[in-house]
Amino acid sequence: MNRKTYLILFAAILFGILVNSIFIVNEKERAIVFQFGEAVRPDVSVGFHFKLPIVQTVKKYDARIQTLDEEPDRILTVESKYLLVDSFIKYRITDVLTFYKANNGSFNSLNSLLGQRSEFVLKNNFGKRTVKEVVSGERDELMSIMLRSLNESVSDLGVEIIDFRVKRIDLPSNLSNSVYERMRTERNRLAEELRSEGKEIAREIRAVADKDKVVILAEAYKQAEQLRGQGDAQAAGIYAESFSQDPEFYEFTRSMKAYVETFESKSDVMLIDSESEFFKYLNDKKDEN
Repeated sequence: MNRKTYLILFAAILFGILVNSIFIVNEKERAIVFQFGEAVRPDVSVGFHFKLPIVQTVKKYDARIQTLDEEPDRILTVESKYLLVDSFIKYRITDVLTFYKANNGSFNSLNSLLGQRSEFVLKNNFGKRTVKEVVSGERDELMSIMLRSLNESVSDLGVEIIDFRVKRIDLPSNLSNSVYERMRTERNRLAEELRSEGKEIAREIRAVADKDKVVILAEAYKQAEQLRGQGDAQAAGIYAESFSQDPEFYEFTRSMKAYVETFESKSDVMLIDSESEFFKYLNDKKDEN
């Protein structure tokens, strides 16, 4: 080989060593640097890094949120009745070295362990509750309790449980009908209580309204009578003042009014002396003729 060939070969070796010495960890990854199988840099930060070529190796793991969705579990309640519980888990790596030691860096192994421990948490919590409490109880409170319990149980796996929820609870056919019937009966009872309370409140409101109506009408009638009395008194005063100026005219108008009211009905029959005071003005008219 000539010198040029040696230089090219040497440059290629240097380039290979340089390339093998550089690695990048992005924000979606967690990385560990190993030297002869031993972790020498257990949690490499995000960015551009160097390592010893050939001697050191880098293993990277997905640090994004992972989802574990397994087959429904058959869970026994405190009433010794089985439920089919379908749940899911969302988790992420928080301690990459612990994760590697616990599962040898295998997500399949981790998912298997998480499935076992989540099933234990479900059985432990559902086993303390009745079917009614599980199906129609405080679901959010139950989920919070199970999430805390599962997080405590996976502290040795190097992961954090972000969410742990029950998607669906299926009841065996022989059990679902009785549970739904009890729920329906309870809802109907509650509805009937609310209706009874509403009717009682309506009766009270109606009674108060009727009472207020009577008081308002009585007060209005009282004021109307007072105003009518005042009007009659004023009218009488006006009539008295007017007729006092000509008593003869006043007596004449009263007689004319009496004639109209007396002879208004043609079916009435009256026997009155023609010389009586009642026919005074009629007699005066006759005498003038």
